[in-house]
Amino acid sequence: MEVDLTQIEQMVGQILLPLFRVASMLMTMPIIGTQLVPVRVRLGLALGITAVLVPVLPPVPAYEGLSGEMWLLILEQVVIGTVIGFTLNILMETFAVGGQLIANQMGLGFASMTDPANGTSVVVLGQFYLMMVMLMFLAMNGHLVVIETLAMSFEVLPIGEGGLPLSNLWRIVLAGGWLFSAGVLMALPAVTALLVVNFAFGIMTKAAPQLNIFAIGFPFTMVLGIFIVWASLGGFLGQYERFAQAVLELITNVIREAG
Repeated sequence: MEVDLTQIEQMVGQILLPLFRVASMLMTMPIIGTQLVPVRVRLGLALGITAVLVPVLPPVPAYEGLSGEMWLLILEQVVIGTVIGFTLNILMETFAVGGQLIANQMGLGFASMTDPANGTSVVVLGQFYLMMVMLMFLAMNGHLVVIETLAMSFEVLPIGEGGLPLSNLWRIVLAGGWLFSAGVLMALPAVTALLVVNFAFGIMTKAAPQLNIFAIGFPFTMVLGIFIVWASLGGFLGQYERFAQAVLELITNVIREAG
């Protein structure tokens, strides 16, 4: 059997071009794209997912291996995969922002630790929320939904038929505003309750100036904040479902409108 260089390039392109999109998503998505998962494991997952998707993907056009058009096509796949993975991080950071707001209000803003997943400093309460969201994401098969969305992107945005327009990328940028508004919405009940407590202590200080507000108010606010966080855990699942649905709808709309 004789195989020339053009046929080899086409066969390699049939696998490598989808691999770039899959690998870019896995390198930027939460949990799998963090430092908790070694790079070799992520690469193995990317190869495995690509091997499953390639037989059912639309045919990939043939290009010269070292042509400028090929490099632009690779860049398009990297951008599409990165957008899908990066948008999922908005879901995780929403709860980190909410935890930061609650911790600052209850006096735990100084209690921070290094996040082993991202290598950044996060308050303890925000880290607690992040761990819960990650467990819910895996328990509710969020990773399978993401892979399904990735497979759908190959149908809506076939390789070689254009990438994401700038208007769709701008929607991802504007989602940063949604991140902060969702974080405030999540933290609003706890922050409001703690604000009322601080307001009451302010009135007490005004009525009795000799009262040491720092010796009494600080530990009381911290203990009450911990109780409020414990009491609000009952609605944590509902908040996660609403925010996850909003983020997944954003990803789906960005991809479908581009197609």
